[in-house]
Amino acid sequence: MIPPVLPAPYFLNAFSGAAEILGGAGVFVRPLNRVAGWGLILLLIAVFPANVYVAIHGWPGVKISQWILWVRLPFQLLFIFWVYRALIYKTTK
Repeated sequence: MIPPVLPAPYFLNAFSGAAEILGGAGVFVRPLNRVAGWGLILLLIAVFPANVYVAIHGWPGVKISQWILWVRLPFQLLFIFWVYRALIYKTTK
């Protein structure tokens, strides 16, 4: 999924995967909820260009209808809102 214009695709893939795992783990540790939430939001924003690239060029090695790849893009905003609401908004009250 990494666009070819970005350097070190293996590293970027591993780094984003590790960030996702750490963010997911932070969800379960109450003192880390806010930090995990902001980290997951930043991750969702950072991977959005790769999702747009896949919507335009298709997913390498996977047969998925083009319309599905486009429909999944708005879900990124929903996930950002969901993370904010669950991990950040609740901890500010």
